[in-house]
Amino acid sequence: MSNHFADSLIRAGAAHTLVPDQAPQQVLAVRGDRIIASAPGAHDLDHLIGPKTQVLDLPDSTVLPAFDDTHTHLIFAGLGAHDVPVHLAKDIPEFLQLIRQRAAITPNGEWIRTTTNWQELNLVERRMPTAAELDTATDRHPVLVKRGGHNDVVNTYALRLAGITADTPVPPGGTIGRNADGTLDGRLIDSAMYLVERLVPTPEGAERIDGLRLASQDYAATGIGTVRDAAVFPAEFAVLRSAREAGALKVRVRAMIAALALTTVDQVEDLLDQMEEWRGANDPWLSVWGVKFGLDGGLEAGATEDPYACDHSFSGAIIADPDTLAAQIEAVVRRGWRVGTHAYGDRAVRTLLDIYERILTGNPGLPAGTLVMEHGGLASPEQQARAVALGVPVTIQQPLLHDTAEVEEYYWGPERVARLFPARGWIDRGAQVSAGSDFPVGQFGAMRSVWGMTTRETVIGIKGPEHAISYDEAVALHTTNAARLTDEEDVRGTLAIGRLADLTIWDRDPALCPPELLRDLMPTHTVVGGVVVHTAEN
Repeated sequence: MSNHFADSLIRAGAAHTLVPDQAPQQVLAVRGDRIIASAPGAHDLDHLIGPKTQVLDLPDSTVLPAFDDTHTHLIFAGLGAHDVPVHLAKDIPEFLQLIRQRAAITPNGEWIRTTTNWQELNLVERRMPTAAELDTATDRHPVLVKRGGHNDVVNTYALRLAGITADTPVPPGGTIGRNADGTLDGRLIDSAMYLVERLVPTPEGAERIDGLRLASQDYAATGIGTVRDAAVFPAEFAVLRSAREAGALKVRVRAMIAALALTTVDQVEDLLDQMEEWRGANDPWLSVWGVKFGLDGGLEAGATEDPYACDHSFSGAIIADPDTLAAQIEAVVRRGWRVGTHAYGDRAVRTLLDIYERILTGNPGLPAGTLVMEHGGLASPEQQARAVALGVPVTIQQPLLHDTAEVEEYYWGPERVARLFPARGWIDRGAQVSAGSDFPVGQFGAMRSVWGMTTRETVIGIKGPEHAISYDEAVALHTTNAARLTDEEDVRGTLAIGRLADLTIWDRDPALCPPELLRDLMPTHTVVGGVVVHTAEN
C-alpha cells in the first residue's frame, strides 16, 4: 500500500497561492516534488502527518511561490564565484590591490579574472581603471576586468597576447578604447571584447561546478527558484549538466543558448545541430529554453532614435545586420525552438519588431511566445502596442535601471532614463511581460526587484514614477507571468494542488513591508521541488 502521508507540512499565517479567487491558505502539504493539498485552517491537514512527515510550524510567516529571474546570467555568477572580488572595492587603489593580491599567488602567465557585478560610479574616482593602472598591479599576468556583459578592461599583457595595437581594426559593433593621445587604454566594448576573451581559458571541472553551486545558492537565498540564463554557450550547457548530475544546482535553470557571436545562417544551423540532443529532455531542473541573439549594445551603445546626450554625433550601435539576423531567427523557429533577442534602445526595438513581423508573416501558425524581446528598455507606447499586437512577450529588468541610472543619464539624459522599462505601460496595454535582474548589470533578488518596480527607486533617486506598478503586479511578473514565458504555467508559478512545490517562506508579509524594508527582505526558507535549498541559518 502506498504511503498516503505528506513528506512535509507547512503551517503559516498566510499562504498566498496566486490561484485565481482562492483565499489565503494556512497549511500546505507536499509529497515528493508536488503540492498535494492546501487548506484555510492551520490544522485542516493534520491527517496527512505521518511518522516521517516534517512539519514546519511557522504561524507568523507568509508563503509565496518561488520567484523566477527571467533574464539573468547564472553562468557569469558561477564564473565570478572564484574571481577577484573587485565589486568590494571602494576606490581604484583598493581595486588594484585586490588584483595584486591574487597575482601574488597566481603562476606567472596565467590569466587573472575579476567579478563583473560592479559599477565604476561606485568607485571614488567614478571611472574604470586603465590598462596602465592594471599594469601596476601585475605585468606578469594577463588581466581581464569585466563590468557587466558589455565592457572589458585589460592590461597591456592581455592586449599584447591578443595582438591588439593602435592599428587594429575595430570590429563592427565594438569599441577599442583610446587615451587622448591615441594610445590604447585597455577598454573593449561589445564585439571588441571577443578579441581578448577568446584567449581566456574557462575554469573546468570541480571549480566550475562549485562556482555554480555557490552562485545558485545565492540566488535561492533571495527567494529565486528558477533562472532563465540569457547567454549559455554549448560548452557551458555541458557544465550545467555536470552540475545538475552532481546535485550542485540549487535553482532550476532554463538556458538560452547563445548565438551572439555568430554572423552567418550556416553558423546558426551548426549550433542548432548541436542542440538537437537537448531537445525534449524531461528534466524539470535543467532544460533549454531557446536561442539568444543580440541586436544592439548595452549601456554605452544601445541603439536610439535620437542622438546621445553626451555625444550628439552618436546614436548607439546596431551590432547585427537586420536581414542576416532575420534569416538566422527564421532558421531557429523552423527547427521548433524559441528566440529571445536583446533590444535595448528604441531604434533597436523598432528594428526588432520589423524583423519579428517578417518572421511571423512568413511562418504563420508559430506557437505563441516563440519570439521574445529581451529588455525593450526604451520601448515607446506605440512600440509597446505593436509588440502586443504581434504577440511578442517582453522581459524587463528593473534592477538594471536601479544600479546604472547614473551611468545611463550621462549617455542618454534624464528624460530617457525615466522612460526605461515602462512596466505600467506594458501591463496596461495587455503585454505578456515578465521580470528579471540582468545580473551582473543589475543585482538579483526577489523582493529587491519587486521594490524597484513599485517605487522606481534608483541609485540617484526615483526615475519615472508614472511607470511604477503595484506589489501584486510585480509579484506576478516573477511568478505566474514568468511561468507562462517558459511555457510551464501548468506546473509552476502558483501553489495549486499538483503543481511543483516551489515556494518561499517569509517571516513577515512582504505586501505590508514599508519600502525601506522590502528592498532587502530575504526569505527564511526557499523550497524547490519539495527540497529546502535555502534556510536563513545556512
